[in-house]
Amino acid sequence: MHTVYILKCSDGSHYVGCTGSLEERLKRHNKGEVSYTKSRLPFEVVLSINFPDKYKAFAFEKYLKSGSGRAFMYKRFI
Repeated sequence: MHTVYILKCSDGSHYVGCTGSLEERLKRHNKGEVSYTKSRLPFEVVLSINFPDKYKAFAFEKYLKSGSGRAFMYKRFI
């Protein structure tokens, strides 16, 4: 199972990621091991969506990082 997730950072920005273990990935974010969120702690999880197929999860993450995907994300999820 793979998860696409959206974090809202303390500066109001949003981070989109994909992982096989959301719990472990959030631990890495909290420890400051992820460069984008390192200076933007604390954060909150806005959304997490599970996919049985890792390729579909990565494709959805890539879409959310595109221009039209960002627009979709802010309209439907944020």
